[in-house]
Amino acid sequence: MKLNCLIFYTASAFSWVGGYAHLLTVPTTPFTETGGHYDLSNLAGIVVDSKHADSVDNDGQTLIPPTLQQFAETFQGDLKSVLDLDLKVSQGTKRKENTIFVTLSNQTGFHDVAGRFTSEAYALTVDDRGIVITGASPLGAWWGTRSVIQAAVIGDLSLAKGSGVDAPGWGTRGAMLDAGRKYHPPEFLIEMCSYLSFFKQNTFHLHISDNLYNNLNVYSAERSMELYAAFRLWSEDEAVAGLNRRANESYTREQFDHVQTQCAQRGVTIIPEIEAPGHALVIVQWKPELGLDDLSMLNISHPDTIPTMKTIWRTFLPWFHSKTVHIGADEYDGKLVSDYTQFVNEMNTFIEEESSGRQQMRIWGTFTPKQGANVSKSVTYQHWDVSADKPYYDYIQNGYNVLNSDDYMYLVGGWSGSFGQELELSKIFQGPFGAPFSPNTFDSSNKSDNPLRDNPRVLGHAAALWNDYGPNSTTALQTYYSWRNALPALADKQWGGNITESDYASVFDQLQAAVPAQNLDRRIPSKSDTILHYTFDGNSNTVADHSGNGYHGKVHGCKVSDSTLHLANGCYLETPLGSKGRDYTLSFKVKPTSHTPGTLFSGPDSSFVNGNGTISNATLINGGNPYSLNYTLPLNAWTDVSLIGRGNATFLTVSGSECETQTMEFLTKIGVNGEFFVWAPIAIEAPLAWIGKGFTGSMKEIMLKGSA
Repeated sequence: MKLNCLIFYTASAFSWVGGYAHLLTVPTTPFTETGGHYDLSNLAGIVVDSKHADSVDNDGQTLIPPTLQQFAETFQGDLKSVLDLDLKVSQGTKRKENTIFVTLSNQTGFHDVAGRFTSEAYALTVDDRGIVITGASPLGAWWGTRSVIQAAVIGDLSLAKGSGVDAPGWGTRGAMLDAGRKYHPPEFLIEMCSYLSFFKQNTFHLHISDNLYNNLNVYSAERSMELYAAFRLWSEDEAVAGLNRRANESYTREQFDHVQTQCAQRGVTIIPEIEAPGHALVIVQWKPELGLDDLSMLNISHPDTIPTMKTIWRTFLPWFHSKTVHIGADEYDGKLVSDYTQFVNEMNTFIEEESSGRQQMRIWGTFTPKQGANVSKSVTYQHWDVSADKPYYDYIQNGYNVLNSDDYMYLVGGWSGSFGQELELSKIFQGPFGAPFSPNTFDSSNKSDNPLRDNPRVLGHAAALWNDYGPNSTTALQTYYSWRNALPALADKQWGGNITESDYASVFDQLQAAVPAQNLDRRIPSKSDTILHYTFDGNSNTVADHSGNGYHGKVHGCKVSDSTLHLANGCYLETPLGSKGRDYTLSFKVKPTSHTPGTLFSGPDSSFVNGNGTISNATLINGGNPYSLNYTLPLNAWTDVSLIGRGNATFLTVSGSECETQTMEFLTKIGVNGEFFVWAPIAIEAPLAWIGKGFTGSMKEIMLKGSA
């Protein structure tokens, strides 16, 4: 049997593509086999080279780089959680038998696509003594640990013996999220960093201030001043008092620092963006005198505009632990290019001086040198739309570095008349010209307008997801699902890997399920399709789970009798679960005995309530946004209820003695440019942590299944 397993591994986890040997990881890992395999169950520990244990990567994008020792300790935890390998970390000057030796060196193969040294490179060796990961820096060694875990997952703890040198083609690889128009909790950002990191992506760009489209054809000035706009950083500093009016949808300094630190521990740098002088309605709502006729744009010629922006950046710049910060500078008035240039250059000088040269500035591609934008060459451009610029001719040939976020990969949460809601594998593997996508593909319609693959001014690629239609158009976890299936494939191309679509399909499910330090799918381990089953057949404070999974509940102040949970006066049932993601059926019987709204089920992601505020409608709440049905549970009568999550949609099925079975879908009403509305499905996770908090009535026969 062991021989058969090894033959299967060799066929499935090692591949030749165009004469290029590699391990079948994502991204692919260059690797030449020497024959035989090493069984990771023989490993006795991780040895960190004591000469380099305290070394950090000073060439990367973060100002808080972890040491080699710290990366090794994170690796240790991942080996335990993913592979169930419980290894101790020690330091030494030499490798030992049956260990993973983690060290640093400078090898000739540690170069990017332009032929420059990259600190993110590493060498991997597997032999009969164990594994050696040799990083160009601690960050390079970290990426080597990702290859080891992935290969071990696919190979069932068996790695082919051999060696290889791996280096990213581009220095910036990852994703951009519009958190300005849709709040995403800190925990979600940290989990997303874990997802990015597992596939060797090193950048998570957070757009943290913005507003809904200010439609001048529809909105009066008064209405514009009430339009949804948000600034996501919360400071008690009097200098910015009043700028942020959404304390419950914001990041404190402690929270934002925690997010950045946790992401950096996995090799991912948070790039923060505060948008101005366009998309700046939140600033004008704070200081109305600073707006143009279009109140979403700052009047740069106003004497207080640039000082105000400097005040904002002076307040928050110390929060940011990245070498690059983003000021937006997108979609401004085309008649004011000179003012725009002054704004960008003055802010660039300010940020450089304020950070003592530690941080540089990035802007979106908006105005080009041909249009009169004489922007400093120390500013980098982030391209997003070829109708606004031709990056190769407008920027690269004029001496600017450019990051690619072309709208070829542009996503919009919830709904869009022009762009998709999920990243497409076909765009990655077939690309716009019949070949796999590459970060140097800025123009997806004209191949000749793109620089060569090895052009040194191409910084890399970040896939953008925007929330043009605001906070209720989608959920945080729908953001994850927009990227889930295809972002790892894009990571392969951002790195410079060469995985094929068929090979990707063969390993994706295994690797996706193994990503450590996150549960974005909101999986719940279960022995069968029935995950949880409460029949309330006892009368103790412990409610037995009859699913066989042992998810027993704990009663807090409630009475249990006649196989029924009686809820009143704020009592509730606590479960050991949080949320269940796609797909699920949460069924129960319920009898409300009060008109007062109450919570049936609640969890970390959502709540299901019997009435909300002044309405009695059955409502799901996610991220503070209510999604209600035109249905109210009947009073003093038993109703059979099933809350169903099926793909990107959520349904409620009800039946009782007085009505036939009804199935209703939870939908979200999305405002489109202030002119009309569309209805779209909304995917809400099943809330499971607490049952009955604030509800008055009875419940019984609660069951959760992992199917819909």
